[in-house]
Amino acid sequence: MRVLVTGGKGMLGRTLAAELTDFEIIPTDLPEADITDARGFDAVVARSRPDAVIHCAAMTAVDKCETERELAYRLNAFGTANVASACRRNGARLIAISTDYVFDGGLDRPYNEFDVPSGGSTVYGKSKFAGEEAVRRHCPDHVICRISWLYGKGGPSFVHTMLKLADGTRPELKVVDDQRGNPTSALAVARRLRDILNARELTGTFHLTCEGEASWAEFAREIFRQRGIDQKVVPCRTDEYPRPAPRPANSRLDKMMLRLAGLPPMPQWQEALKEFLSLPEL
Repeated sequence: MRVLVTGGKGMLGRTLAAELTDFEIIPTDLPEADITDARGFDAVVARSRPDAVIHCAAMTAVDKCETERELAYRLNAFGTANVASACRRNGARLIAISTDYVFDGGLDRPYNEFDVPSGGSTVYGKSKFAGEEAVRRHCPDHVICRISWLYGKGGPSFVHTMLKLADGTRPELKVVDDQRGNPTSALAVARRLRDILNARELTGTFHLTCEGEASWAEFAREIFRQRGIDQKVVPCRTDEYPRPAPRPANSRLDKMMLRLAGLPPMPQWQEALKEFLSLPEL
């Protein structure tokens, strides 16, 4: 199977190319594949003749999206519409990567795929939700996969940041403890995307975060525990670190659609982290 990947230079795109060696992966990125150029991107798809496109390209800098609103919509909404239209015209199945930020984070339980998103309270979330709607509108043969709290080889990620900060020069690290989510390995996402690629009859929206939950402070403690690093973590509140974009208190995603489709569950986040931290190079 030929699979074209947008955002091939990004963390998930690189992981897909390294992990999905049983497929013919065609990684694309700027400058050769610009998703905001509808005609140009259509030509890329027509020339590559993929069976499927995994659309990873996005503007993911949440705070930057707040200050560069039009660019966020240009990439996450307009660009995604171009990808969806190109897939439909060229007969390619589309697997589009989305985010927990499409929800507002106010629910008192994990969000499942049947909860109605609003786009949340950030430009990033609203632009990604607009992208989801464009996929649904322009490409019937699609799967939307939402992920969150992602880390992977080469970063950037929370795991890389914590390991860098724990260099012995700081007696303690203050880490937010009132946001909860599912720490998720890009390796685990890539493996479940393999299953979705092979289940060609599947359509709809799937959540692909690891099982189990943690706060950022708990996540940090587990990173240090597994690496054998003696680093004190001091929990703090979100409002102690004001940011341009509000962070959702609840980023937890329930994987109901994986269960309904009979696909294997995502791994527990602690086990996925252990596998990642055992890699010779992070």
